[in-house]
Amino acid sequence: MEVLLLEIEDPGCFWVTMKGCEPYIVDDIEYKNLNAEMNQFYDKSYKDVDEVKPPTVEEGQICVVFSEELKCWCRAVIKSIMYCTDHYQTECFLVDYAKHIFVKSKDIRVALEAFMRIPYRAKKCRLFRTKPVTLRIDFCEDTAKIVPARRWDSAATRYFQNLLKATTQMKAKLCAVEGNTFDVFLYVTIKDEKVCVNDDLVSKNFARFEEAKENTGSCADYQENQTSLNAESLPMKIVNPAHAFRPVLFQEKIPTNLETGLAVSSSFLEETYKRSSTDLNESTASIVKAIPVLPFKENTAVCPDRLQQFLNSHPLKTHIIEDDQQSFQNLSEERNFVCLSNKIEPSSILETAPLFDGLKKELTRKKFLGPNFTESYCWPPVARGCDVVAISYQGDDPFLYIPPVLTFLQSGSCYKALPNRNGPLALILCPGWKKAHLVFELLKTYERCSRQLHPMLIILGQNKEEARSVKIRGCEVIVTTPYSLLRLFEHHSLLFCRLCHLVLDEIEVLFSDAIEQVFTILDCYKKAIITEEWEYSPHQIIAVGTRWNKHIPRLIKEFMNDPYIVITAMEEASIYGNVQQVVQPCMNSERTAVLLKILDFAHNNLQKVLVFTNSVNEVEMIHKVLKSNSIFSLKIHEKSECSFQYIIEQWTKKYISGTHVVLVLTDDCMQSLRITDATCVIHFSFPSPRIFGQRLHTVSDNFCNVMKDSSVDQQYTKARSVILLTENSNACHALGILHYLQHAEAEIPPELHDFMAKMLEAEEDKKFSRPLCAYLKTFGTCKSRTACPDRHQINLQIDVCQNIPDKIIQTPGCVTILPLHIVNATNYFGRIVDKQKDQYTILAEEINEYFKKPSNKTTVKNVEKLAFYGLCEKTLFHRVQVLEISPKEEENLFFNVKIKYIDEGRTSQVQSYQLLHLPAKFQCLPPQAVEFVVCRVKPIDNEIEWNPKVTHYIHHKIKGKLHEAKIVHTLGNTAWVDPMVRVTRLSDLKMSVNEYNVRSEILSTGLGTDNPEHITQLQKLCGHIKALDDVKNLEPLSVKEDTAGPKNVSNPQSMSIQENSTENCNSSRITFGDHQCDGVVAQTKETEDSTLHQHKCFYPEIKWFQNEETVTMKVKIASVADCKCEFSKEKVVFSACSGDKLYLADMELHQYILAEKSTCVIKDKEAIIVLVKEKKGAWCKLLKNKNPHVSLDFEHWEDFEDKNPFPVGTKKLYCPAAVTEELVESSEDSETESDE
Repeated sequence: MEVLLLEIEDPGCFWVTMKGCEPYIVDDIEYKNLNAEMNQFYDKSYKDVDEVKPPTVEEGQICVVFSEELKCWCRAVIKSIMYCTDHYQTECFLVDYAKHIFVKSKDIRVALEAFMRIPYRAKKCRLFRTKPVTLRIDFCEDTAKIVPARRWDSAATRYFQNLLKATTQMKAKLCAVEGNTFDVFLYVTIKDEKVCVNDDLVSKNFARFEEAKENTGSCADYQENQTSLNAESLPMKIVNPAHAFRPVLFQEKIPTNLETGLAVSSSFLEETYKRSSTDLNESTASIVKAIPVLPFKENTAVCPDRLQQFLNSHPLKTHIIEDDQQSFQNLSEERNFVCLSNKIEPSSILETAPLFDGLKKELTRKKFLGPNFTESYCWPPVARGCDVVAISYQGDDPFLYIPPVLTFLQSGSCYKALPNRNGPLALILCPGWKKAHLVFELLKTYERCSRQLHPMLIILGQNKEEARSVKIRGCEVIVTTPYSLLRLFEHHSLLFCRLCHLVLDEIEVLFSDAIEQVFTILDCYKKAIITEEWEYSPHQIIAVGTRWNKHIPRLIKEFMNDPYIVITAMEEASIYGNVQQVVQPCMNSERTAVLLKILDFAHNNLQKVLVFTNSVNEVEMIHKVLKSNSIFSLKIHEKSECSFQYIIEQWTKKYISGTHVVLVLTDDCMQSLRITDATCVIHFSFPSPRIFGQRLHTVSDNFCNVMKDSSVDQQYTKARSVILLTENSNACHALGILHYLQHAEAEIPPELHDFMAKMLEAEEDKKFSRPLCAYLKTFGTCKSRTACPDRHQINLQIDVCQNIPDKIIQTPGCVTILPLHIVNATNYFGRIVDKQKDQYTILAEEINEYFKKPSNKTTVKNVEKLAFYGLCEKTLFHRVQVLEISPKEEENLFFNVKIKYIDEGRTSQVQSYQLLHLPAKFQCLPPQAVEFVVCRVKPIDNEIEWNPKVTHYIHHKIKGKLHEAKIVHTLGNTAWVDPMVRVTRLSDLKMSVNEYNVRSEILSTGLGTDNPEHITQLQKLCGHIKALDDVKNLEPLSVKEDTAGPKNVSNPQSMSIQENSTENCNSSRITFGDHQCDGVVAQTKETEDSTLHQHKCFYPEIKWFQNEETVTMKVKIASVADCKCEFSKEKVVFSACSGDKLYLADMELHQYILAEKSTCVIKDKEAIIVLVKEKKGAWCKLLKNKNPHVSLDFEHWEDFEDKNPFPVGTKKLYCPAAVTEELVESSEDSETESDE
């Protein structure tokens, strides 16, 4: 669980409060509400204070006291009582704040039971089985030994306090409870590195683990650690046997450098790196260092059968056994690796970092401990003004370059030779507006301690006036995106005249999304610095990222000057080092034969080959096969009789050219052997991504720095990595490795492409119950499907409901929508409004009228999940549904619940007591909230999220206002609309005016662009659904008769298209009469054509007549094919094809029918539907709501003179009411047409 520190006494006594939403955690809002209620009660409720005073006061008593510091009443426990001259003074412990205060006994109040139902906020904790130690010095025997202590010394407590105060996140794992004290393993996060505090105190010899002595046995290595105090014996080496037995492993590995024999130790928390002194030749192609550090892991265990190996190894060298299901990035948690093109002396502590003093003070004030591993190598060259390329798992962190760049900018003398013009000294290119905002905020934060740089954030749309109006006077740092910069450059041609520092943030994303723009900017920068005035001025390019990119070599060769390349990601370093990756598919039974074939090659140079397996049996088997084929091989595994020293000696021997040295080993031997000079790695057993990176490290000495020597052929490689992919390879691991090989541009056999496709499909199937991807809905595509947690395929049960609510309507005409909750510029929640008789409006009036009576405001006692309730918000009452409620919280007096406004679509957190009982009559109407997506528009510049400026503008433009919209596609509860127009009706003049088109308004901001493939992509997604086999699935495409009445419906086959119309709201069209939808639907010819092309579902013309027992419907479709008709008690769904057109009629009947007796037949290529009435008699109309495509068939008359009160000659139409209704409607339509 995540915790927040409240107070520290020592590692054996500290207080925290729990954070999160677990069942056993009470939210902070609950405590705030409790405080508010207590303050109201004790301040105002009782005029006579004596009524709430306790009759007696004693130690341990629970009470309520007033805190002058917190300015509120607090729950407390009396710790001690002291007698003063005229009163009693009590020491109280505030159980919610972990504070001690002194109050007079007369100021103590009784704690009511209602205020004690919520658990105490402050939880008393201690480190689990972590006990204090001290150093006992025996001057007589001249020795010192670490022994258990009764209390924590001041140094341990101070270190513990500093550690906890420096953390950015703190988590605790509960292991035991004793009394009111929680025994925990405490984990803190410092600069993205996770530290187990229990382990850290033990590793620093501030503490010991309690059970260490129970398992030490008689081994000499586990005797009490004694160290001579003689000067010759220093430095002291303390061995702590607890390392092998504590529940969570935290062990420091001190490797031995093979060249110098010196021990290398590293600890991030000590902020110091002690590195071996190795003389490096300047002509060396690359420098590769593997510098182990403390592995901070939460769930790590020691394998028992490796204990003997642990005891026989270096005193502080242990093996880390970790879960294989981790990503490449976790490699950095086990060991810090760096690949350098030039020698760099790292700055690992803040005091010696190459930053100016003011910035160091500001960083210290913000509790910044020091540079992390990558920063320690990046900061020195950046601060010297050198070109730098940094690839790291933390490559998206702006702190890799911001502090040293700010430091360089302080030296104003470097820029005196520059022309005295307006223009920035530093330019930071970010991949998108969101990252640019983050970088700009960091610059503003740390610019306060430096000279005034006046940084600017420039995000420009496509409006040229906006770019022309930008003023950059006095600005020395600009943060922007490539697209925005080029738009600015069009109107500010001198933008590069003073530019010295160009930073490319997240270089792999920039090259992926805007490669042309980036190289255009680089060309402009290169041309600007070739003038004479730049001879004595700095010019620097910094590129940072998380992955190596194939375009980085061009960046280095054409635009950089001997850059410092810093790569701390092992897998990316292997791509930079030109390691040849080979994938060899084979059957599991054929692996040995394939292995022999790989090894059967002749080479002029010495070949050192490592064959990795994950089992001892495989090592033995491979070793025997190699020996039987006369291949010199070595073997090593955890049960091997050979020592590591012997294997290292054999491996490092000098061999003649052309010799093959093969070592077969298990993965757990890599740490002890520390091999880095292998020329080939064969993955006999398929690796996990984490293990794969560790295996690649064994060839790091043979990385080729092709940047240094242009004569080196790109295809030439000294190192190879061969992966044997079999049918038994772990599917999850295989997908990750294959993605990496694609990134490395390795040659992947064709048969593996189908395998990858199946694996990706399987990964998608795991997301089948997830919501449909928001990016897919909003833009039609998702840029990162593999990383996206949501679904990217149709789920019929979720997306195409079997009983789609009436509010989701697909009509070739228009609907009126009311946006109520704006998610972003194109995504809203709201309602579909029926202008003739809106059922929700009537319901809302009834609900508000009902709750006006105080007697009807019944608070819900037992809140149930997914139940419907009423909620008062200001003066209005809403229907809400409970989404989440913690089971534990139900026992409390007040608790939070997460609710959804079912008629608006938004969610919120409210108190349980605010929920009101909602009568069943108000729950009959289904939830009205519909998700609307405006089609054919997306953010500019390949952005995946809308700029807040656009969302803010649209929010104020459309929220709470009625709009006319045409629904072009539906899935589940989502309707895609195109267009969506605000229409103002001028009733006096019988005309309506289109105020604006929402899509046009988005485009007018300059931050949106056309997205013509939006609906096409969605229809492709739905393409595998057979419309004729799943008629219900196409129900959203049908015409609902109760949408907006006859005045809002038009025939798509006869839809008018205005040639000269535009989407620009400035040229608003005016339409007369009541047909305001004509003005909405009439868009440009191109828009209508595309919409009609996308929307191929038509409502057929239907004629009907009846007799006493049946209703007959004739569907007027020429050449009917693939006809299908489904009957239910109150609904008929008909679908058919004619040529390339699909016809669909979803009809809700006025009265009930016998579905099992009703039929549909094809006669003379015409569909005839016969409905058998449930009750005999005349129907006054066929459908519940009128549809212009359904009309009476006057050609069929029946003789019912005895039942028809309206005789018309000798033949009469059965049910004259229907005739009258149709005639009246026909008259109204003709009258409307005449008005127009």
